Amino acid sequence: MPQIIPTAEPFFFPGEPGQPGCLLIHGFTGTPKEMRWLGEYLQARGLPCLGLRLAGHATRPEDMIRSRYTDWTLSVEDGYDLLRGATDRIYLVGLSMGGMLALLMSTRLKVSGVVAMSTPYRLPYDYPVWMIRLLSLGMKFQPKSKEEPGANWFDKEAFAQHVSYGQNPVRSAAELQLLRHELHAALPRVDVPVLLMHSRNDTYVPPENMERIYADLGTHDRRKLYVTEAGHVITSDEARGEVFRETYEFIRRVESGR
Repeated sequence: MPQIIPTAEPFFFPGEPGQPGCLLIHGFTGTPKEMRWLGEYLQARGLPCLGLRLAGHATRPEDMIRSRYTDWTLSVEDGYDLLRGATDRIYLVGLSMGGMLALLMSTRLKVSGVVAMSTPYRLPYDYPVWMIRLLSLGMKFQPKSKEEPGANWFDKEAFAQHVSYGQNPVRSAAELQLLRHELHAALPRVDVPVLLMHSRNDTYVPPENMERIYADLGTHDRRKLYVTEAGHVITSDEARGEVFRETYEFIRRVESGR
C-alpha cells in the first residue's frame, strides 16, 4: 500500500464522555489535513473528532483514479462505525466533495446533523459521465483552475502548508459526476438539521451552489451562512475562525433541542 503523504494522515481526537462527535470529511483530491484545525478546535470544547481519509486520497493520484465514488461512501461508513465507539451522537462535517458526502450519507446513516461547506451542486464542466470516461482514456489529469495555485487563498501561509493532489484526475471527475447525481436525488430526503457555509469569494465552486442546495433540502431546520475572507478551502483560510465558531454553535444549538 502506498505511504500516506506526511502531515496528511487521518486523525482521531478523543473528547469528553457524553459529548456528540464529529466525523470530518475532506474534499476531492484533498486530505484530512484540511479538516485538522477544525478538529482541534472542536476537541478543545469536548467533542470527539475523527478526520477520515477517503479512498485513493493522500497517497498518490494513481490511487484516486482507481477509486470509485462508492469507495468514498464506504470510507464515510467506516469512519462512522469507528466514531460510534466513542459517542452515540454523530454530526457529519464535510468540505467540498466532503459536503456532498455528508449530505448524501445523512440519508443512509443515523446522524444528528450536517455541516456542509463549499459544497458543489453543479460541476464547472457538466459533461455526461460517458464523455468524461472517454476523455480520460487520452488525458489522465487536468489543471484544477486557470488561476495560479494559491491565487484564491487569503492566508498565503496556510496555503503553503496545504496538502492535496496538484491536478484533478479526469477519470475521477466521472465518479464525482455520479456522486452529484446521487446527491441531487438525496437532498429532498435530508431530514436532519443542516448548516451550509460558503465563501462569497470562492471561484472554484461559486457561491450560487449553496443556494441550489439550500432550495432542494427536505429539512426545515436549515441555515446558510456566507463568509468573505476565504477562497474554497474555508476550513484553512483566513475565515476559518468564523467557520469553526459557527460549526460549534450549530452543534450546541441542535444538542440543546434534544
